[in-house]
Amino acid sequence: MTQTTTDRPSGRAGGAVVPVLAFAGIVVAVMQTLLVPVIKDLPRLLDASPADATWVLTSTLLSGAVATPIMGRLGDLYGKRRMLVASLAVMVIGALISASTSDLILMITGRTLQGVAMGAIPLGIGLMRDMLPRERLGSAMALMSSSIGVGGGLALPAAALVAQHSDWHALYLGAAGLGVLAIVLTLTVVPESPVRAEGTFDLPGALGLSAGLVLFLLPVSKGSDWGWTSGTTLGLLGAAVVVLLLWGVMELRVPAPLVDLRTSARREVLLTNLASIMVGVSFFVVSLVLPQLLQLPAGYGLGQSMVVAGLCVAPLGVTMMFTAPVYARLSARYGPKTTLILGLLIIAAGYGGGLGLMNAAWQTVLTSVILGAGIGLAYSSLPALIINAVPASETGAANGLNTLMRSIGTSVSSAVIGMVLANTADTVGGVEIPTLHGFRLSFLIATAAVTVGLLLALFLPGTRPSEQLPRLRASSEEDANLERAKAALRGTRGRVPNPAGVPNPAGVPGTTGVPGTTGVPGTTGVPGTTGVPGTTRAPHVTGAPSTTGVPVACARVTPGGRNDPRTGGSVPAEDTL
Repeated sequence: MTQTTTDRPSGRAGGAVVPVLAFAGIVVAVMQTLLVPVIKDLPRLLDASPADATWVLTSTLLSGAVATPIMGRLGDLYGKRRMLVASLAVMVIGALISASTSDLILMITGRTLQGVAMGAIPLGIGLMRDMLPRERLGSAMALMSSSIGVGGGLALPAAALVAQHSDWHALYLGAAGLGVLAIVLTLTVVPESPVRAEGTFDLPGALGLSAGLVLFLLPVSKGSDWGWTSGTTLGLLGAAVVVLLLWGVMELRVPAPLVDLRTSARREVLLTNLASIMVGVSFFVVSLVLPQLLQLPAGYGLGQSMVVAGLCVAPLGVTMMFTAPVYARLSARYGPKTTLILGLLIIAAGYGGGLGLMNAAWQTVLTSVILGAGIGLAYSSLPALIINAVPASETGAANGLNTLMRSIGTSVSSAVIGMVLANTADTVGGVEIPTLHGFRLSFLIATAAVTVGLLLALFLPGTRPSEQLPRLRASSEEDANLERAKAALRGTRGRVPNPAGVPNPAGVPGTTGVPGTTGVPGTTGVPGTTGVPGTTRAPHVTGAPSTTGVPVACARVTPGGRNDPRTGGSVPAEDTL
């Protein structure tokens, strides 16, 4: 798969591009966590059974998982900004549908449309990679990658406040307004990427991947309701394995696949994606445990209100946001592999310490800050590792797949932690109440997931700072011209091609060169022995002009040297670059 434009920034990106794209990512994250404060009330609000009401959450998960790699590939083919705006528009339509109904089917429809916006995260990362210079790219991608956690952390207290003091449909109206604002800002500030992938959209591949993901995520999400050993759960999981295997075989035979499995099988890409699943697991555990711990009545929890619980968890997202510039400095010096490992170690420390920090609200704030720092570093490292390993024309699809891996991690985390909390709950008055034992066991599971992620990260190939993102593209036209000049000179072995692409004969000045200075006569005066006669001019052989008007000073004379006109001998070749 080849790209149709040069792999360097377009130069049109203004200073507002990064905050606008990050804002779009935060809006998407807000949509995902919007219902957390009212989850326990959904059966009553929708006049449905608890099992049916969970489809409101499951539908968003499924559509987001399916849309993320598809929107990434469409962005590579037809324009990342175009697909970003399209995904936000679909989200706004879904939010308006949900805001206008209490019918279960219509609510599920609206939530399904809202999940499409999950593709905005990899599309935003792709736009940054295509447009930003290297000195801004690290922190920008870190902020965009972390926006899913930032938005989730900030949305919890706001959504709780709205849910306590207003009609819960106002949550969707607010999200729709934020979506419209994100669309307007994107169209106004963010230019379209010039980078395109060649080929056509792989519709059979998209359908196959969608079917496989639905067959896998559906039993993972509903297994606790259906029973993990039920025929339905096991049958769907088996069907998912078969469909995904067949899809993989088909993708390997397609010239322009939806997901380039050969690229995805590279060690750096494969291990990064597997580590992403573990990071997704660890992120969702704290999002599930701490709000419940804070809101449960005294004796089982900390007895805090919905709003206070949201405020105690908010530092998780705030810390992730402020971690982005720290990541940029650490990654520039030590590389994204090191920052990923550091982030995972901090997450493990946060969960380990959190086992004993469940007795007061301030302790949950401390846990949130520690985990936010670790998750922020880990999330920020993932897109850099992916981008280092794939060409620019595959950025959208590759980051879409990576985001999908995180979503799979959160789905698995939700299912496993939900099962653990249910199996360790106490029944009081016919109501199951989670226990501290279940919360601590959930933290241990998160610690185990982080340990697996750490082992995977240790096997990632090392990358020197000089081989990171700056290597992928020049940050200025001069750097790009210098690289092309070096490549041209290496390819001609000392002879500079003329405008027709044919190397000049030895001693013939390059077409763009400036005549050299007068030669220095031999010191002994003996013809041909030690000197070059002053009448001979040294050819200037750069042949590679800089667009800034300053010649690129790369002189190289042919390896065979040139004949001395007085002796018939040769002057040794020079090779300076």
